[in-house]
Amino acid sequence: MSVHGGRRTQADRDAVTVEIGYALFSAAFAAALFFGVVAGPALLFHLPDLVERWSLRTGSVLAAVVFAARVVSVLVRFRTDGGQPSQPGRTSPDS
Repeated sequence: MSVHGGRRTQADRDAVTVEIGYALFSAAFAAALFFGVVAGPALLFHLPDLVERWSLRTGSVLAAVVFAARVVSVLVRFRTDGGQPSQPGRTSPDS
């Protein structure tokens, strides 16, 4: 991100906003998918109480961990990419 006199441009702020939205949406989708895979059978079928409680708790914990890991990985990757090239149409900022 380019900082001009300590301030970010509108394009930089927009890029950060879009990336945060993408991180949250994709993390929620991944967490729901993992929860569904682990806890889905307990919700759809009649299972013994111990198995049902175990799968619901495991699914909840796994969903929370996947959500946090996905958000962090997307935002760290965005931060290390350095945003977009300094000149449109160029592949390298040094071009």
